[in-house]
Amino acid sequence: MSILPTVKDALILVDLQTDFLPGGHLAVADGDAVIPLCNRLARRFDNVVLTQDWHPAGHISFASTHPGQTPFDVITLPYGPQVLWPDHCVQGTPGAGFSPDLDMPHAQLIIRKGYHQAVDSYSGFQEADRATRTGLAGYLKERGIDRLFICGLATDFCVAWTALDARAAGFETSVIDDASRAIDANGSLSRAWADMTAAGVHRITSGELL
Repeated sequence: MSILPTVKDALILVDLQTDFLPGGHLAVADGDAVIPLCNRLARRFDNVVLTQDWHPAGHISFASTHPGQTPFDVITLPYGPQVLWPDHCVQGTPGAGFSPDLDMPHAQLIIRKGYHQAVDSYSGFQEADRATRTGLAGYLKERGIDRLFICGLATDFCVAWTALDARAAGFETSVIDDASRAIDANGSLSRAWADMTAAGVHRITSGELL
């Protein structure tokens, strides 16, 4: 099936940042392979939004903030379970910057997330407390956009949470599978796809858009 994007569609590119690419502090395996494909996809859309992890030093999601904990441990915080990560995407550092190979000058909006010290934020729509909103849903609705295509890093965390929140906000939502890569820790990828499928997220490939 061929999909022709219109002015009522938007491409949301999730966390295409240096720290998530090979050599970064929280590298996603093969993450750099999606960059050329995302560049091609972006040229098909009038509306392009980027999300950007943007943590303060000592963020609550960093293992280094919690003595005795190591990366990928899971602890309980007031808003629920929290995977502890290596320090990554610290505000103003090179690792927090977008991949230098991104080529989409027409992108219209950058949504920064995870910048509150005491709560993590995977989704581009709301933080992990499930209460603090980024304003992305309002922006898209005010622009008359009702269909979203989402890809980037990582499929099982920030892409999946963004897609689930997009559906909850009433958007028709597709995740572009081959333009995303996963961390896949302890079965997280299969769980993420099960959750997205149950929520009505479509699983597509870039070939349906290009």
